[in-house]
Amino acid sequence: MPVTEEQIAAMVRRFYESAFAHEDLGPIFHKAIADWDGHLAKLTDFWSHFLLKTNRYQGRPFPFHLDLPIEPQHFDQWLALFIIAADASLPPEAARRAKARAAHMAEAFRTGLFPYVGANGEPSREPPKRP
Repeated sequence: MPVTEEQIAAMVRRFYESAFAHEDLGPIFHKAIADWDGHLAKLTDFWSHFLLKTNRYQGRPFPFHLDLPIEPQHFDQWLALFIIAADASLPPEAARRAKARAAHMAEAFRTGLFPYVGANGEPSREPPKRP
């Protein structure tokens, strides 16, 4: 069963409703996004571009995340909410593809935002200090 625009929009809405209410992610989203309707439309375009090849999204999402107060654990939280939204909203094959893309993005963003390993062995935005 092919995915529809309505299913993609429902997935985006479901995900952001969950993220907005999430104890850790909610404050980040509240602070970062002033125009929720515009943001939902942009992310619906992003997922439509990926799942339906609509070419409605033209951009690079990574730079928008550089200055956000994101911590390494937020990626697992984000991905868990996304998986729930995809499974609940999309046909199985589209959900599988969307979840794979989201997992890839989470790892790429985590690596891009935290390219170093700190003295404690945890991911870090800063290179380790030399003695």
